[in-house]
Amino acid sequence: MKQLIILILLLLAFNCKEKAKNEIIKVEETSRVDYLPYYEDESFTPNWLTPNTEEEERFHKIPDFRFVNQLGDTVTQKTFENKIYITDFFFTTCPGICPKMTGNMFKIQEAFKDDPEILLLSHSVMPSVDSVSVLSRYAKSNNVINEKWHLVTGDKYEIYSLGRDFYFVENDLGEIKSVDDFLHTENFLLIDKKKHIRGIYNGLNRASIAQLITDITALKKETGLH
Repeated sequence: MKQLIILILLLLAFNCKEKAKNEIIKVEETSRVDYLPYYEDESFTPNWLTPNTEEEERFHKIPDFRFVNQLGDTVTQKTFENKIYITDFFFTTCPGICPKMTGNMFKIQEAFKDDPEILLLSHSVMPSVDSVSVLSRYAKSNNVINEKWHLVTGDKYEIYSLGRDFYFVENDLGEIKSVDDFLHTENFLLIDKKKHIRGIYNGLNRASIAQLITDITALKKETGLH
């Protein structure tokens, strides 16, 4: 009788364990993320939208812009039509964080070197200094692939407004800044083919760059499904 009770208890324990295991698997299946989040303000609170819906269509997008790259070519949203792109803000004479940011952008360039769907866009925050010729020399010294990675200069007000009001690259929540306040940030942003912000990453952090590369691949798969 004692052995029978022990056997029954063991069977009950096994069944409970299997039930719990199945419940965990079910939770994992239902909580799996199908799409990268969308972002619309400086808080970078994730919004979970379904692609190709009216909600997505109305969601925050990067507006059109007009700059000049290291080749002297005009760069607009047309340049990035049907492209995924990664963007940042830098200046060529920066002695601090910019060299490391440029090095990490180069890693992304190399990871997607043969992928025409992926482009890079770096805005100079000192356009009065970073002329086309200066950007050209900087591009050559950092092994930039011109068709893949655009280093741009242009109107300072437009660059700063784009960075602060639409990319939200600075983390100073609630602090109002003017064009006279220097824009300096280590953030990289991931932009999808419909000009939505889909990720923000620390351009100085190796783990963050690895995550960015993973997310680019995920975004490509998401885009391919629709």
